[in-house]
Amino acid sequence: MGKPTGFMEYKREKPHEEPPKKRIKHFGEYGERFTDEQLKVQGARCMDCGTPFCHMGIEIRGVAAGCPIQNVIPEWNDLVYRGQWKDALDRLLMTNNFPEFTGRVCPAPCESSCTLAISEPAVAIKGIERSIIDKGFEEGWITPRIPKTRTGKKIAIVGSGPAGLTAADDLNQDGHQVTVFERDDRPGGLLMYGIPSMKLDKDVVLRRVHLLSQEGIQFIVNCEIGKDRTLDELKEEFDAVILCVGAQRQRVLHLPGDDADGIIPAMTYLSSTTKSLLDGEKKAPIDVKGKHVLVIGGGDTGADCVATALRQKCKSVVQFGKHPRLGNDRDNDHMWPADPGIFKMDYAYEEAEAVTGKDPREYLIQTKRIEKDASGKVTALHTIEMDKVMGEDGFHYFREIPGSERVWLADVVFVAIGFEGIDLEVTEGTDLELSSNRIRASRTSYATNLPGVFTAGDARRGQSLVVWAIKEGKEAAQKVNTYLVKEKVAI
Repeated sequence: MGKPTGFMEYKREKPHEEPPKKRIKHFGEYGERFTDEQLKVQGARCMDCGTPFCHMGIEIRGVAAGCPIQNVIPEWNDLVYRGQWKDALDRLLMTNNFPEFTGRVCPAPCESSCTLAISEPAVAIKGIERSIIDKGFEEGWITPRIPKTRTGKKIAIVGSGPAGLTAADDLNQDGHQVTVFERDDRPGGLLMYGIPSMKLDKDVVLRRVHLLSQEGIQFIVNCEIGKDRTLDELKEEFDAVILCVGAQRQRVLHLPGDDADGIIPAMTYLSSTTKSLLDGEKKAPIDVKGKHVLVIGGGDTGADCVATALRQKCKSVVQFGKHPRLGNDRDNDHMWPADPGIFKMDYAYEEAEAVTGKDPREYLIQTKRIEKDASGKVTALHTIEMDKVMGEDGFHYFREIPGSERVWLADVVFVAIGFEGIDLEVTEGTDLELSSNRIRASRTSYATNLPGVFTAGDARRGQSLVVWAIKEGKEAAQKVNTYLVKEKVAI
């Protein structure tokens, strides 16, 4: 805990953020860490709540409640309150390999489960976490940890997203020789190309990759397993293989006119924009300057498209969501300690409102067809409004509202309706078993049906949070270490 009466004396604060109209002029991070004084005050708000739910790490109705990697949050809150920064960093790194990532992009289920959140704004756990690790790098406390001994065992990890990097980190510290294969030109996977730079600066990702390299992990980029090398080849060369290939196959629209030019998968837009920035290109491959932009899909990826389009100076931007607007207060379907399921203004929506005067989101919208011109270019979307109703069977259904049809001008449409599963190239020519477009694996051992081949992260569980990927990477690493040491694993 922090100060015994801190939660009554101090208000929750956010770290400083650049004003929306100023930050949309660049792609740099818009948020900063807490100052040391702010950090002490915010740490002081942690209550002596007896049983901390913030680090319980479970799922309630499919939604994370508490920290999945069991960060010992009250301990490092207390340490920052007391000014013991180095000890706070050590506590944080006991459970979290990469706090600089989660402290920036995690939706913070820990805060939803904070006891203080029952009646007051939660402790600013996410901001404190980021501030601890950022101060650690600033002070030079983060240095390479070179394993003292090596086992002689070799491990191949396919994919360098959060699950792959976590597994690589832990197994390297166990003394094994780890090689990470990445199909893109830079390591980081989702962290590098799936999350825009304004939320996670790519120097932060490269800093960690460089540190892992110094510790002995080898990274091989521009190498796609299933195309440049086969899974069978990796099995022959390495003692174990972990597939952390993510769930990157994007869902597509199945609508009349969906073949129009200008209908673009959201991740294609985001990743190509980030790559062009890193490569120093003057113009992005997909540039929406002066164009009417529509985003289909109400989630975080859609919000990132809104923010990116604003930075490219689009003429207008609207985001369609199929669900109703969330309420301002927690309801009976979202009881503590689960996520409150309340309305929030994400960074992208704050920016859009500052520029256009309104929130870009439209709710309960169903796209019916796509209109295109004679050259095949998208020109408009035809939509209808929906009602969400409860059926007699107790399930919710969407019902069209007659007479609510509308036509929306569109020069570009970004499709952000989620992901179907893994790209199948890695499985071609193998007997690797799949389930619902994910790699089938034991829930306890992470082992696939192929001896010596394991999987973790989105490739196993489906599209999820960075913090769940870190948890999966840690658990898979433990099982692989057991497999290599004992030469067997229970399946």
